[in-house]
Amino acid sequence: MGIKSFQGIRKVIKKEYDAPILVEDYMTKKLVTFSPEQSILEVMELFTKYNISGGPVLDNNGFLVGIISEADCMKTISESRYFNQPILDKRVECYMTKDVESITSGISIFDAAGIFHKNNRRRLPVLQNGILVGQISRKDIVIAALKLSSHNWK
Repeated sequence: MGIKSFQGIRKVIKKEYDAPILVEDYMTKKLVTFSPEQSILEVMELFTKYNISGGPVLDNNGFLVGIISEADCMKTISESRYFNQPILDKRVECYMTKDVESITSGISIFDAAGIFHKNNRRRLPVLQNGILVGQISRKDIVIAALKLSSHNWK
C-alpha cells in the first residue's frame, strides 16, 4: 500500500530576480568636475580634499571634453622635475585624456564590467543624451557584484 500525499498540488514558485543590475543603480551622481582652464595644482588639491583619483572635465557649456586623473598629474610632476619648471602654470587641457569612452545609464553592470576589462580605465563617465549624469568606477562594479551575490547565494 502506497503513501498518499495530503498536501495537494503545489504551486510552482518562480524565483524572481529583484536585485538592481543597471549602471544607474550604482553610479555616482554627485561628481566633482573640472574645467580645461583649471591648473593641475588646483586639481591635485581637489583630489586630496575629496579623496578621489580623477574626474570628468567639462567645457563652459557643461559638455564632457575629457577626464583628468592622478596618472595625468604624475605626468605633470615628472615633466616639471625634468624640465625644472613649476607645476603652477600647467593647465588641465594639456594633460587630460581627451579620447573618453563613455556608457549610458541603462546598461547592465555586467556589460560595464566587460568594458572595464577590455580597456584599462578606472572610471567611465555615464552620459544620457550627450549630458553627463554620473560616473561609475571599477569599485562601484565590485560593490554591485557583492550586493548581487548576497541576493542569489543565501
